[in-house]
Formats: sequence, structure tokens, C-alpha cells
Amino acid sequence: MRSVAIVGIGYTAFRSVTPDLHFHELSFEAAKKAYVDAGVDPREDIDGFIMCAEDTDEGQQVIDVELPDPIGAMLTSSVFLGNDGMLGLITAYLQISSNMANIIAVEARSKASNILTPKPVEAFSLDPVLHRPLQQDPSFIAGMEMNRYLYESGNTKDQCALVVEKNKRNALDNPIAAYGDTITVEDVLNAEMLSYPLSHLDVSPRADGSICVVLASEERARALTQNPIWIRGVGWCGDTSSLEYREWGSAVHAQIAAKKAYQMAGISNPKGEIDLAEVDDTFSYKELQHLEAINVCGQGQAGKLLREGSLSKEGDFPVNVSGGSIGQGRLLCATGLSRVLEIVVQLRHEAGKRQVKGAETGLAQYWRGLPTAKGGVMVLSN
Repeated sequence: MRSVAIVGIGYTAFRSVTPDLHFHELSFEAAKKAYVDAGVDPREDIDGFIMCAEDTDEGQQVIDVELPDPIGAMLTSSVFLGNDGMLGLITAYLQISSNMANIIAVEARSKASNILTPKPVEAFSLDPVLHRPLQQDPSFIAGMEMNRYLYESGNTKDQCALVVEKNKRNALDNPIAAYGDTITVEDVLNAEMLSYPLSHLDVSPRADGSICVVLASEERARALTQNPIWIRGVGWCGDTSSLEYREWGSAVHAQIAAKKAYQMAGISNPKGEIDLAEVDDTFSYKELQHLEAINVCGQGQAGKLLREGSLSKEGDFPVNVSGGSIGQGRLLCATGLSRVLEIVVQLRHEAGKRQVKGAETGLAQYWRGLPTAKGGVMVLSN
């Protein structure tokens, strides 16, 4: 299999609302920047495009028909995924490494502010026989899982609040983040409760934005850029969709995905061989749960690492220096791409005030969100 690298990235700022922009304009801005960054012409150099979008999030059926035009993907090979953008990256990686293409662009965007009733849309994904008739806010699933995870792991609600404090503060150094703030642990603990023990500050707010990534085979990557970011390992997994049969105290899908990615990348000691990580923090407890699942530490140890400062930008294993979804905003199908975006910027040493010194290898992890138990892991290196 051929080596594959990221050779171009483009992105918009992430904003809580964008009433002045159509999603076409968001996608066009990100794609144009990515092609300039990679030094490619979409009409001549790119062999295929992968676009990630979900009809329910976009508010119309067969949204596929509107995706190619703004990124220059007309009349060429296109793949449409109703899934997270990082799975789109993995798909592109597989196509290039298996010699199906040389250069592929992957794009995903969020126009979350267009969704006037997000909770009913989320509820639509619940089991129509057993769960949807309960007419509960879908956050009740996260509340139950958080309660079970804290019980089994021994981590605490205070440590989850510390995740929120850390990520909001990190986002203040990220010029594209929408929700940077200086809130405290006490603010989180005293916030309005959604579903015990989950408060509304434990939930990442939604944001609008777009991200485009250009990938290339080794030969083309070395010809296009002097600073390729290599994809060393990937893994993805879908656990059961049934709430009744899944493991509630741990993220099994993340464990399996990370194991596969480490095996491909030749990594035996993640905390010792990886310089920083961007992991899913859709809910505050998820950052701790995912760190334990990807074997950065043992069960119940993530909260301790956080309190000791190991997960801060200056710590020995920085996590979500970008601000994560809690600080940047959750970007629907582009959420996984936002995790990869920060790793690429860090490995290029272009992160400015939030730059992690000596960053050479990074990990990005995504979770598809409620009510799923599926996600993936990607290991990147400069």
C-alpha cells in the first residue's frame, strides 16, 4: 500500500450563527483555501472528491446534489457519505493507498444555526419503537452514560467541569473558535441541569463552518509540498446501535479503533510516542472516557492526569489545545475534520500562541454522536 499525506487544508472561522452566508459560500471558502494551500487545480489535478453530509442536518432530502458545485467537483468522481468528515478522510486514504487515485479532496461543513429544532432532529435518530415514544430530550442518554461512566471509572463531576474550564480557556488562543471563555469549575457545577449529572455547560454548543482537506500519494505529495503530514495509521469501528446491549461505562468503539490505528502506525506506547491529541468532547465526560479508551491511561486515571496538568498545553500530553468542540463549537459532520485540522496545524508548527513545542506526531479521534457508538482514530506525523 502506498503512503498518503495531507498536502492542503482550508477552513472558515467557526461561528455560532452565519445568517449572512449560505453553506455554498462556507464550502467555497474552505475549498478554495485548501486548493491554494496544496497548489492544485480542482479541474485538472484532483482525481476525486469526498463530501460528508447528513440529510437530516441539512434540512432537505438528497443534499448530495448541492454539494459538488461549491468545491469544484462537477462532472468528476464523487463519493457522498452521510457520516463524519474523518471517515471521509479514511475513505480517501484507502482509495489513494490502494492506487485508485493520486489526489483526493475531502470536504464537510456545518450550518447548524439553520436547524431551528435541533432536539427533535436528534430524537429522530432514536429507536422508533422503544425510545422515541418516551419523548425525552436526547441528552438523557448522555446523562445516563455519564452517570454510569463516573460510577465505574471513579472519575468525578468536578473533573468533568475541569475539562470545560480547560477547553474554553484553550479556545481563547484559537482565532477560529466560537466559544472561548474564562468560566470556572464552579460555573459548570452550578449550571442548569439537563439530565443528571449533565449540565448545559457540559455540552458542546453547535457552530457553523467548513473544512476541506487535500490528500495525495507519496510521489505527488513530495512534488507538491515540502511539509507533508503523513497518515501513519487509521482505525474505525461501529458498536451496536442498541442502547440496551451496549457497554455504558466505556467507549468500546474507540478502544477497537485506536488499537487498529496503533497497530498500523507501529505505536506500542501512545502516551510516550504521541505528542498531542485531539479527542471528541461533545460532552465533557467524553474527553476523559475517550482518553482512557484510546489507552493514553488506565480506566479512572484521565481525571487525575487532567488535575495534575498533564493534559494542558504545557503538560506532557496536551489534549484539545484547539479548545475541542466545547471551545470551538460542534460542527455536525465536520466535527472529526476539526480534530484533524488542529493536528495538521500543530505538526506544521503554524498554531501560533497555542503551538505545542516539538510536536511531531499527533492523534485525532472522533465519535459520531448521539445515540451512536461508532467512531474512528487517525495517527498523523510530520
